[in-house]
Amino acid sequence: MKKTLSAATPFRVSSFKFLAAALLPLVVQGAELSVDTIVSKANEAAYYAGDDGSADVKMVITEANGGTRTREFRILRKNTADGNQKFYVYFKAPADVNRQVFLVWKNAAQGKNDERWLFLPDLNLVKPIAPGDKRTSFVGSDFVYEDVSGRALWEDKHELTGETDTQYVIKNTPLNPGAVEFSEYTVWIDKDTFLPRKAEYLNKDSRLYRRVEATKVETIHGFPTVTESKVSDLDDGSSTVNSFSNVQYNIGLNEQLFTERFLRRPPREATR
Repeated sequence: MKKTLSAATPFRVSSFKFLAAALLPLVVQGAELSVDTIVSKANEAAYYAGDDGSADVKMVITEANGGTRTREFRILRKNTADGNQKFYVYFKAPADVNRQVFLVWKNAAQGKNDERWLFLPDLNLVKPIAPGDKRTSFVGSDFVYEDVSGRALWEDKHELTGETDTQYVIKNTPLNPGAVEFSEYTVWIDKDTFLPRKAEYLNKDSRLYRRVEATKVETIHGFPTVTESKVSDLDDGSSTVNSFSNVQYNIGLNEQLFTERFLRRPPREATR
């Protein structure tokens, strides 16, 4: 079983609230943008494309010894009227995770934790995931629970530390360092699409130990979309790749699908 990380990442370049001191203006494409605006746009591009969406995902976990394991699941996402989001992840394979469901209610309000649940069909048990567990391994992979819906932007201090011709470089430092296993992480954001393309994490000794990458990007229904992502554990040599297919946007998902009722009785939108 994959080891877990100590307490509370792709990185929710997703609900960052920025300190005034971090607002460094710059000129891009003829318009003045602040760091606040850059990261907000990255958050929108990475997590809020369309009103809702769905995708099939194949996860391949490669251990340090070269052995591999796979997971297959379908993910549904709904943006809500209050600016929050809900995620529903239904596992199809292999047998040991078949019919498991991971449900997230993402709360964008500053100081509010996301709510997460895991349904274990063999036990007929709905298990809440405590806020302190969001940085633990997601179904034995190198991804963590927080990677699915992202890390709240207000949990970190954000600074523009550089840029290239094509990307902005944002340093992120946790405001509650005791709640996470990293001391800081840096995100590279595309100037054209505002998609985060890479994140690198330093541990408490300021050593690079984790990398998250968007390794393939395509435009689907007009939205720049990550169709392959990879997480590398640089300490033990393992990695996990998620490949996304059948990606759809604006499909009219009912918000009622994202409730406890459908943990035990998954809707056809999740199982097809």
